[in-house]
Amino acid sequence: MLTFCAIQTQAQEKSSYAVDYQARLDPDSGLAQVTITLSGERLPSKLTLHLNPERHKNILSSQPLKKQGNNIIWTPQGERAQVSYQFVIDSKKSSGKYDSYITDTWAVFRGDKLIPPISVKAPKNLGSRASLELTLPDGWRALTPYANLAPNKFQPVDPKRNFVRPKGWIIAGKIGSRQEIIDGIDTVIAAPKGQHVRRQDALAFLNWNLPHLKKVFPKFPQKILIVMAGEPMWRGGLSGPRSLFMHADRPLISGNRTSSLLHELVHVAMTNVHKDNESDWIVEGMAEYYSLQTLRRSGGISEQRYQQALKNLANWGQEAPSLLVSHSSGPITARAVGVLNNIDQEIRKARGNKASLDDVAKELAETGGELSLARFTKIVNQVAGKKLEILDRKNLTQKKP
Repeated sequence: MLTFCAIQTQAQEKSSYAVDYQARLDPDSGLAQVTITLSGERLPSKLTLHLNPERHKNILSSQPLKKQGNNIIWTPQGERAQVSYQFVIDSKKSSGKYDSYITDTWAVFRGDKLIPPISVKAPKNLGSRASLELTLPDGWRALTPYANLAPNKFQPVDPKRNFVRPKGWIIAGKIGSRQEIIDGIDTVIAAPKGQHVRRQDALAFLNWNLPHLKKVFPKFPQKILIVMAGEPMWRGGLSGPRSLFMHADRPLISGNRTSSLLHELVHVAMTNVHKDNESDWIVEGMAEYYSLQTLRRSGGISEQRYQQALKNLANWGQEAPSLLVSHSSGPITARAVGVLNNIDQEIRKARGNKASLDDVAKELAETGGELSLARFTKIVNQVAGKKLEILDRKNLTQKKP
């Protein structure tokens, strides 16, 4: 006979259902035919798919669907429910270059664009087990930031969410890759075959630098995928969960001694940080600052070149009238590096070199959540053990003479 406590414990035990994502890539049409299947004894009572009408089209289901603006309300019934739609793979940025693209030999896109954001109504003790299966043209293969379950089938994970969907960069096609365990991080660099991509050079660069970055961010993802491709892709770097994209022509170290690759890896480390409308300078400044610091610590650049880089960024940063804006442009990020460098020096002085900006960066990355100037100031002051005047709003909004 079960006691009341035993019955209550059983009711509180977490149960789960399967959510299987399938996508068939078609280079001829430029579309992915996507199917989402839920199965299990208990399913969510309602799912809201937040669609991009330019990319998610022709949504169908045998289950009840209700349209609300650009959202679709899906009400699963029974122990198995399914919805399907078409996803437009090609996507241009404002520059006219692509951040998602498919050709007859390769495709590069993001899982969190393929599968739109989904709000789920379900009991708190009901979680999901996810899989992502890609059906590809003959001779193609795929790589994602997740563990392989079978050829071209992967296991997305997201420990902080009950409903798991694939996020981060995906590359498929006739591709070449290099893989190595670097300081415990399963590191994969992949690019379309036939393009001038120095995969081994990039791995060597990361062998020198990634361990130093991990010292700042100990909870760095255990697996990362770095996708590289040339034209017509966007000529920069874009981070995502456990992954990033880097244009094949970007140098490992730029002329100003920063590194776009290390910059984006800092963003990967801080993926769970969500900025408000005036803290972009903190996130971008951190990424640029630690791209420089990491090179300095690994010996990739000398102390003299490091100091010269800081001086050059300070000069550029004089063009920024205020740091507290929604989007951090080049001059704003440059000025932010100077502010962060001064914060580091003041923390070290206040704590006798027993603490630094590293402690602030680690706290931000590990706690995640929304980042505001008030929260950043609180963390900095706690690490420093006193209030630092440098973060007073007036010092961040006035243009330097």
